[in-house]
Amino acid sequence: MNHSRPIVTDKGVKSDTMCFPFFAMGSTCSLILHGEDLGRVGSIAIAEVERIEQRYSRYRPDSLLSAINKAAREGAEIEVDSETAGLIEQAFEVYRQSGGLFDITSGSLRSVWNDETASMPETTAIFDALEKVGLDKVIWKPPLLSFTHRGIEFDFGGIAKEYAADRAAAACRSAGVEHGLVELGGDIAVIGPNPDGTPWRIGVSDPREPTVAIATLFVSMGGVATSGDYERYWEIDGRRHSHILDPRTGWPVEGLPSVTVVAESCLAAGALSTVAVLKGAGGISWLDAHAPVHIYLDRDGRLGGRALGRG
Repeated sequence: MNHSRPIVTDKGVKSDTMCFPFFAMGSTCSLILHGEDLGRVGSIAIAEVERIEQRYSRYRPDSLLSAINKAAREGAEIEVDSETAGLIEQAFEVYRQSGGLFDITSGSLRSVWNDETASMPETTAIFDALEKVGLDKVIWKPPLLSFTHRGIEFDFGGIAKEYAADRAAAACRSAGVEHGLVELGGDIAVIGPNPDGTPWRIGVSDPREPTVAIATLFVSMGGVATSGDYERYWEIDGRRHSHILDPRTGWPVEGLPSVTVVAESCLAAGALSTVAVLKGAGGISWLDAHAPVHIYLDRDGRLGGRALGRG
């Protein structure tokens, strides 16, 4: 999830480094690559992102995710491939670690909270949607998925983009590129450091002035992800509501406005930052316990965290 997104502040400073902008997963994206045959490598990486989008988009009726949700609506069983099984395993692990806050079955809440939402939803509508939320309602016996309640809806919005960034970075390494990064709407997977061995300078943008960096991370490997409520939200009766929903209550969370995490992968960073926002008042202690490198902005506009560098 990407909000008050990280920005690559040293983009384009190397004459033999190429940037490939593209659009995917509803976001502006880019590859920054150093090496040989970069046109071919860029095409491979972009194709990998597009493949994952096709498989796990909730907006595409022909996606695998849509097939899973169709089975859930019908109360049927469905067998998934090893790639999807890995993502489901990851989702269950973070679900357990977060005490049920990170829940990919929260898709049914999108019937209440969506792009058409212009007023506060009825409480009864939220209660009805919550009846279909909860990974404890999913029977997972790899590779088979079945459901104890009809109408459960998976939403990979919290993991698909981060996973795609990691996979695109891996595809670049396999094609011989050792230096560069993949940026998908602010979610970043680092392929490797700059050609001279120096880390990438990744600025954490000010939510109020997105082109201004309020802190700088120096990252050579791993992933960077940001969660919060500044770029995506509902404005209702003059009040801003986060687009991140608490799967226990069905209401938008009121947690840290912006959290950026560096982790061993973009997928891990995204899960950690999202849970920190979902934790509400406990978000800072969650970060201190689980994310060695992080930056957050609290509701009073104060910057905190443990980072690889600031600027």
